This record gives sequence, C-alpha cells and structure tokens, in this order.
Amino acid sequence: MLSLARSELTQILRNRLVLITGFLLPTVSAAFLIHRHELFADSGGLGYIAAVLVFTVGALGLYSSAVTTLASRRQTLFLKRLRSTAASDTGILTGLLLPVVAVALIQVTALLAVLAVVADAPADPPLLVVAVLAVLAMMTGLGLATAGLTTSPEHAQVTTLPIVLGTIAVAIWVGITGTGDLTALKLLLPGGAAADLAAGAWNGGLTGAEALVRLAPTLAWIGIAVTLAVRLFRWEPRR
Repeated sequence: MLSLARSELTQILRNRLVLITGFLLPTVSAAFLIHRHELFADSGGLGYIAAVLVFTVGALGLYSSAVTTLASRRQTLFLKRLRSTAASDTGILTGLLLPVVAVALIQVTALLAVLAVVADAPADPPLLVVAVLAVLAMMTGLGLATAGLTTSPEHAQVTTLPIVLGTIAVAIWVGITGTGDLTALKLLLPGGAAADLAAGAWNGGLTGAEALVRLAPTLAWIGIAVTLAVRLFRWEPRR
C-alpha cells in the first residue's frame, strides 16, 4: 500500500491538471480569504472563513483530485492490473487516495495555522480537528462515488462540478447566516452541519450536545457516500 502511495504521489506531481485543481486553486482561494479576513469576518466571524477554507480545500482539492485520479487509473487499465495482484481492493484504493488525502490535510492544517496567526486562534481546537477530519472523510467518500460515474479524467471536470459548487455554496450560506433559521434544512444539506461545526469550533459557544447534533448529519453523509461508492464504483473502464 505504501509503495503504491509513493508511486501515486510521483504521478500526481507530474500531472499538471491535478496540481492546478488539487493544489494551486484551493491554495490561492484560501490565501485570498485569509488576506481579506477582516472583510469576510464581518459576515460570519472568523469561523466563517475557517469553514469555507476547509471546504475549498476539501472540494477543489481532495474531492476533485480523487475523482480525476481514479478515473485516470481506470481508463489506463491500471486499476484492473492492480486487482490481479495480491493487494486487496481496500488496500488498492487506500494506496491511490492516500497522497491526495495527505496533501489536503497538510493544506488545511497549514492554512488554518496561518489564519490563527494573522487573526485569532480557534476557541476549540479539538472540535475543529474533528470537523476537518469529518469534512475530508465525507469528500473522500463522495469522490469514490463520483469516480464510479466518471468515464475519463476530462469527464471529471463535469461530474465533479455539482458537488464542488454545492458543498462550497452550502458552507458559505451556513457560515454567513448561521443555523438560527431553516435549521433542519441547513444541517441536513451536504456540508451544512460540518460547516457550522467548523465555524462553531473556531468562534466558540458550542456545547457538547450542539456539537453532536452537527456531527451526526456529517457522519450520516459519510455513510451515504460510502454506500454510494460501494454501489457505483467500477474497476473496468466505463463506456
């Protein structure tokens, strides 16, 4: 698994499309949010910036890169060849996705650390860690599911668009308006509860019960994403 992950990391570093969509775009977008944090913080506090930042990296970086990577490896029959080895299906997928997950985690950690330095530190760092891990797990599961519907790396630019735009839009909406109204809708939308959890972890004020209420829908979306991935993922090239 680790040897596969190292090989995949090398391939990613050579792929300009993945580097631009998975690293450059989310980093530049997040850097802009951090640079103008005083302006955006007026909308929903620093927690709003933190939530949007996490989802920008999770959607533009991790999710898009995962779909592109898996679609590319399927198209070249690399997935099919790997299944003929002694590696398990779980080990193969873990090895292929470990680099993009690690890069996303490093990006989020570095960007949130910069935000904490230039502005204020999060009120509840452990809860923020839980929120970040939940978002990355959800986006990884959705990436696996979407890869099952994606025929090629070029097609990934189309199939990933609804989730990328949808989750970031939900994070912005929840981050700005909070969950005081339309609470059920905002928490049940994909990314809504996780965005509010990240914002609350940074701004403070969430009780343990309130945090669990926001974590539960996110865990449910992770379960839905994994279920869809099991049903939709294909090892053979799609036509």
